[in-house]
Amino acid sequence: MPAGADTPLVSFCVVGTNGAEVLPACLDAIAREQRLLDRPTEVLVLDNASTDDSVAIARAHPVGATVIALRRREGKAANDSQLLDTARGRYALLLNEDSELRPGATKELLDALERDPQAACAGAALLRPDGREQPSAWRFPGFGTTLAQACLLHKPLVVQSGRRTGGDAGGTRKVDWCQSACLLVRVSASATIGHLDPEYFVYGDEVDLQRRLADNGWHTLHVPAARCVHHEGLSTGTGARRRIVELHRNQERYLVAHHGHAVALLCRPFAAWPYLLRALAAIVLPGHSPRRYWWHVRATLAPNRGEGIREAAEAFNAQLEPPAASGGAAA
Repeated sequence: MPAGADTPLVSFCVVGTNGAEVLPACLDAIAREQRLLDRPTEVLVLDNASTDDSVAIARAHPVGATVIALRRREGKAANDSQLLDTARGRYALLLNEDSELRPGATKELLDALERDPQAACAGAALLRPDGREQPSAWRFPGFGTTLAQACLLHKPLVVQSGRRTGGDAGGTRKVDWCQSACLLVRVSASATIGHLDPEYFVYGDEVDLQRRLADNGWHTLHVPAARCVHHEGLSTGTGARRRIVELHRNQERYLVAHHGHAVALLCRPFAAWPYLLRALAAIVLPGHSPRRYWWHVRATLAPNRGEGIREAAEAFNAQLEPPAASGGAAA
């Protein structure tokens, strides 16, 4: 925190699990952002029971982070909610350990929320490591978006990020939801709904958060001028099949919560259809494997079957001796 600062304006909140190879770049970028922002800040790093050197790296980094080291592995929604409860800042910038802020991103997000008092969240444009932009804002899931995906119209009708017109001169515009790999949250707004729902172990938690905020009169902004490299998938050792099971399980959870069981059931075959097409195409296309697409088809049609990331975390916790109470130690 800058010398003489009292209450931070922004809390940088990083969640990580076994991401020692990407965490230094994340913290280096935060340190640059602190210098550019020139506003009081704090840095919180929540380590989700890593077995690598992540905790030591976070504690030794000159950014001066407060490190919360969990002894037992929890879900991403619970992790982010703990950080939002701990943060002293008016705004909390939720980041993954594999998120690397581009210079000036924090200021762009902060300016967007301060200009719009009814905005609860502001999301950055996410970039792949090679600099290509990846989708980072979408319409809320429902039967309409599922049907659009089944008709292979996902990009024009569902994705709300990318090169589009509208919004203010800098391209900032209202969207339904933004990905939480780089999401600035107005803490007071999130607190009114109890932050994130821990039943979403991972995936879908930020969608549900922003939907519940919207239901309570808030909205989300997408800020293309704020840019963040997302090294997606580089910091996880969890198998692809478990991630697919967890993804579709929580998509089903969201649809049931916000649209009811009937709509969720109706969406299943339409959601499976584009994956089935890709699986069939992969059979005949050289260099393509249909296996991953078949996993998606099965998980979409039967979202409550199979083991996901939650079960992997439960198995990890079961091996701990002696069993430790969930919680962390700050340093």
